[in-house]
Amino acid sequence: MENTAKPIGERIAWLFDHARRHSETFRSPEAWLSRRRYLAEHPTDISVLKCMDGRINLSVATNTPVGIIQPFRNLGGRFDLGWPHLGEVLSHHIQGVVSSGRRALALITYHYSKGDPRRGCAGFDYDTAAAQAHTESVRAQFAFTFGDGHETVYPLVCGFETDGDSLVLHGKRGELVDLADCDEADAPALPNLLERLYPDMPAQVRADFLPLLHGNLAHIAEVRRQSRELDVEHREWMICIGRGFDWLHLPNRALIIGPYSPNLADPIRKAAMIIQANMRHGRIPDDGFLLLATVPYHEI
Repeated sequence: MENTAKPIGERIAWLFDHARRHSETFRSPEAWLSRRRYLAEHPTDISVLKCMDGRINLSVATNTPVGIIQPFRNLGGRFDLGWPHLGEVLSHHIQGVVSSGRRALALITYHYSKGDPRRGCAGFDYDTAAAQAHTESVRAQFAFTFGDGHETVYPLVCGFETDGDSLVLHGKRGELVDLADCDEADAPALPNLLERLYPDMPAQVRADFLPLLHGNLAHIAEVRRQSRELDVEHREWMICIGRGFDWLHLPNRALIIGPYSPNLADPIRKAAMIIQANMRHGRIPDDGFLLLATVPYHEI
């Protein structure tokens, strides 16, 4: 892990080395074959709408191969399918999935901390109820846009507790199941749990969602065996604008702004003010910050 007190040039060099190592791992033959095998066994496309917080890494938290879960990240985890570019990106993504004969599962997430509210979502002023209400409104937009029968696209609200990396499932009838309250001995009951929580979920989607729950139970157990430091202090020194930053899963290092809102000036201004405050309070050096902008593509 890089030292945030180092000069900006050394931090940038560390970041590019981190990106290079991630790329080498992702495009290795073993990783490519692992993704192909996984998708052959579990064809449902899985996407996640989430906050830019680097702690929310669902691939790691569910022991899923990198590149399977398609992330959509934005400052504060705020999304509105009425935003023209977001609607275009999601529609293009779903059309690509459907054209290959697959279904789609959209995890619409919020996050919070059991141990300290200030480790929760700053984008909602640490108000978990407000964050959850927002995810419910996005789920309703998905149902309106892609159909409320959910035969092809199934939107699902899911909490993420960042102290223990546990998923919190929101059932169709308002039930809440925190996987932190389960253990690996409960794994055989997970298929029945999913059927009870989501009776209208297609069987194939349930079967493909199930490995994420098994993986999360195993990951929670591993987290409990560790004594990891829970870091709440903001030390961001990067502003990232665009898509394609799923390699940048680092807590309190970057402020990631998805290119979705019609008014990008507001989140950019807020991000710049956060970095300025970090410099003013001595959390990072005041010798500069990094601005990254990316545009992903499938074909040149």
